[in-house]
Amino acid sequence: MKTDRTRLTALSLLVYGALIAIACTLSSEPAPTIVPRATSTPPPTIGYATLSVTELPPGIPTSAPRIDARLISLLSQVEPDRLILHVNALVNMYTRHVLSVQNNPTMGIGAAYTYVRSQFEQIRDQSRGNLVLGADHEFSFEWAGVQGTGRNIVAVIPGTETGAGILVIGSHYDSISIAWEDGNAYAPGANDNASGMASLLEIARVMSQRQHRATVMFVAFSAEEIQRAGSIAFAEYLRDQNFDVNWMINMDIMGSSTGADGSINEREIRLFSTDPNEGAGSESRQLARALQIIVNRHVPDMTAVLIPLGDREGRYGDHLSFSELGFPAMRFIEMNEDVSRVHNDRDTSDDIQALYLTRSTQAVLAAATALADGIRPPQNIVLRDDGNGMRTLRWEERPEAAGYLIALRPVGATSYVDTFVIADPFVQWDQFIPSRYAGVAVSAIDEDGLLGPFSFEYQILN
Repeated sequence: MKTDRTRLTALSLLVYGALIAIACTLSSEPAPTIVPRATSTPPPTIGYATLSVTELPPGIPTSAPRIDARLISLLSQVEPDRLILHVNALVNMYTRHVLSVQNNPTMGIGAAYTYVRSQFEQIRDQSRGNLVLGADHEFSFEWAGVQGTGRNIVAVIPGTETGAGILVIGSHYDSISIAWEDGNAYAPGANDNASGMASLLEIARVMSQRQHRATVMFVAFSAEEIQRAGSIAFAEYLRDQNFDVNWMINMDIMGSSTGADGSINEREIRLFSTDPNEGAGSESRQLARALQIIVNRHVPDMTAVLIPLGDREGRYGDHLSFSELGFPAMRFIEMNEDVSRVHNDRDTSDDIQALYLTRSTQAVLAAATALADGIRPPQNIVLRDDGNGMRTLRWEERPEAAGYLIALRPVGATSYVDTFVIADPFVQWDQFIPSRYAGVAVSAIDEDGLLGPFSFEYQILN
């Protein structure tokens, strides 16, 4: 990997192999932004389910799966008071517009940057050396005829397992008002996106208390509100430096359970990812449906609902900067989004519910833990025709696995609708047929019940 040695920082000297240059200070013009074409939002897809006893392949145990007690303990470490403290601190800065004041300690984008970076510094200091924080990733932008420099804040927990790849968890800290070009307009940005930043900081705090198989990279993006300038520049940097990014999770608008009509939904969260739904180029959709299973299995009080779109109608988020470059990426966002409180002076802290923000943060923490700590996904999946209508699905055994979860996607479905758990690295069944299922993926389960990352989906074509 090529490295500009004049830009090396403390972080780039401390992080393992592929992370040599991750916290470099760069200045590059962002590429043009592609805004998703407006489309009608489809209804939520069917969620996680388990085949009934009569539908299971012969010999499959029907006992309840073990739940990872370590993960439950980890989720309980998310502190609602910390989340609300972060939200209020960012909201009290009046605006975090990229063209707002840079040198005021209590107001504007400069104050927001200082606050977020100082929080990462505190997390680093309490992480027992697990989390590394270097210089910022700088990028150039132009907005409203003004040339500016933005700063993405990057912190990394180096992974312990060679070849486990990188998980990027991101959220943006800038805000904007309906007066898009006015850097002085009131733009409190409580839900969009102080809520996501609060989640990012809290997840970093909890995960930094120990090491992980995969490398975990936390990124606080600037300039999301001006057509994703910060995340576009950062994703291009990761691509150009050949970083082994396996997954990207974006958190944006995470804190309210109340809709514009007063409806309340405290137990669901949406997942967005780009098409296609299957086959080549579907890595982002495959990631989203895997995380749907992981959240629904591991987070008792939250259900993930997969929406088969890149984002909401006419909207965008930082995950698109990654999926456009071929990185598997998806977005977590609250279920009952009130668009009348977005990008205006109504996006204030009174619409943030601590319980919902805690649950949505726990959902992302569970997803991140499964990706970073779970057993690596099974490889070399094959489907063999045994004759007499029977077929055997087989894959390369993971010696450390206590079992495997088989996830099946029916023809025309977005989600994995049917699942079952087995002990062996193979299963014989007469229902692995293209008239019933379009695809199947496998996840290894560790001895405590934690799901790992899912395999690439095997398509059942004949």
